[in-house]
Amino acid sequence: MPVARPARTRHLPGGALATGVVLSVALTGGCTAAGAHGTDDAPARTLVVLAAASLRDVFTDLAATYEQTHPGVDVVLSSAGSADLADQVLAGAPADVVALADEASLARVVDAGDAADPVPFATNTLTVVTPPDDPAGVGSFADLAREDVAVVVCAPAVPCGAAAVAVEDAAGVRVHRVGEEQSVTDVLAKVVAGEADAGLVYVTDAARAGADVRVVDVPETDAAVNVYPVAVTTSARDRGTDTLAAAWVDLLTGPDGRAALTAAGFGTP
Repeated sequence: MPVARPARTRHLPGGALATGVVLSVALTGGCTAAGAHGTDDAPARTLVVLAAASLRDVFTDLAATYEQTHPGVDVVLSSAGSADLADQVLAGAPADVVALADEASLARVVDAGDAADPVPFATNTLTVVTPPDDPAGVGSFADLAREDVAVVVCAPAVPCGAAAVAVEDAAGVRVHRVGEEQSVTDVLAKVVAGEADAGLVYVTDAARAGADVRVVDVPETDAAVNVYPVAVTTSARDRGTDTLAAAWVDLLTGPDGRAALTAAGFGTP
């Protein structure tokens, strides 16, 4: 099983246009600072992995495993909403691997020629969370339509937002939205902070939040299952990191990756 070593794995912020610049600066500094991980004959190399926000924790653990089996390689993770990450790749941000929370977002990247051969590696579904004291008394999905219940969801352009709309359509319920966020972690943060009475988040994020939220078991969310794909970018070939990127995909889809994803609550595609 993966053992996290956060001192080596670096995370970069996921702001859309700014990220391309931040990544470039971090890579320049990273290759110099990472020299301790390599040798004079084999200088350290950097693998840049863009991952949907809901994958951040499990990818941090897998990055530690990857670095153990690939001496001299530093994994740099950048997490954000899938739509934002797809836009970043399309805008030319340096990346070797991109793993998103829905197939439609990655299809945009593949169709543009910026990635190839996507592989599904996990699934996820939504659930309803409230603050631990449940101030609005939410007990069912239908309660989310009440005007006295302030609900936060992902924006429709984001995979978790598209899934929320699909669940609403299947249930015939219109959620009383008071906010739409660009990533599922932002939705979760609003609920944890008490800024919303309820939120629609992935089951994996609800599990990660633990006692910070109350989970409402709503069968309606089974109507929308998100499939997570991963692909090697075409820029990885230009950067000479395509072999390293392919090894990441192998780890993710192999026994260690499957075990880590299952432990985090992700399903098998």
